[in-house]
Amino acid sequence: MVHVSGEPRLLPLRICLVDMNNGHVNQAMRCLRGIVSTFFDRVRRHNPGLECVLGEVSPRDTQNPVPRDYDLYISTGGPGSPYDGDGMPWVTDYSGFLDHVVDSAIRGGETQSALFAICYSFEMVVRHFRLAAVVPRTERKFGVMPIYTTPEGQAHPLLRPFGDRLFAFEHRSWEAVDLDERLLESLGGSLLARESRDGMSKGRAILGLDVTAGVESVQFHPEADRPGVMNWVSRPEQAAAFKAAYGEVTYQAMLRTLDDPRRLARTYALVIPGWMSRRFNMLAQFRGYVELPPPSESQADIFASPPIQDRPAQAASA
Repeated sequence: MVHVSGEPRLLPLRICLVDMNNGHVNQAMRCLRGIVSTFFDRVRRHNPGLECVLGEVSPRDTQNPVPRDYDLYISTGGPGSPYDGDGMPWVTDYSGFLDHVVDSAIRGGETQSALFAICYSFEMVVRHFRLAAVVPRTERKFGVMPIYTTPEGQAHPLLRPFGDRLFAFEHRSWEAVDLDERLLESLGGSLLARESRDGMSKGRAILGLDVTAGVESVQFHPEADRPGVMNWVSRPEQAAAFKAAYGEVTYQAMLRTLDDPRRLARTYALVIPGWMSRRFNMLAQFRGYVELPPPSESQADIFASPPIQDRPAQAASA
């Protein structure tokens, strides 16, 4: 909290989207802008007049550094290999950014930061902390898939609402396997979700981690909404590829899943909004914000609507 002319003024809430799509047009940024915009509306309803700022940076194609002066960061998925940027300035900066988030979270207080990392960013986080082997899959995994929570995941606030599984959009050619459980434990983290209930039968991939102070990360896409997934699965080449990999019956089941409010809609409504609410409430203790209630599960109106216009936020400056 700062004081201007003797009057207290709340520090603005600043959220940065770290776009890892390497300049490619994608549905994820549209979805994330919509999620953050809806979250800002919730924040202002409980905190009238609070300034909310959304910034964006696209390090892979611009080499621009990730700014260090935001409160919450959402780092996206993206195309290509998680090894593509090795030796490039943006990778060095991103590693420094991850360390910055952890250090600020450990310090706590009103300037603490937090990161939610998705898919490509998940792979970069796993590599940075050396938590597992990040390896190519034998074939691409894509479509709306079940995500199986671990006992720790079922107790963790990120995935607690979902019980033993949730459904999310996946689109990946890489995966993290062979988790170093002792290292993760030493960082204060835990395994939240995986590809198979038993860790093997449907695949060995690690799908969700509470990594360490300030860093939570998932391999799947909790930002995916129905319009975005329909935009993808309705393309003839993608539909044909899915049917070739999984069969017509599974394809039709996936289409039904998109209309089931207990599945993709709940993931969209609860994972990232829940993370933002929780992190906002941690800041509220130090900044004088009014805390937020948990997000609503009712997203039927959003899932029934067409995609909103994809308009960028302001560019984040370092």
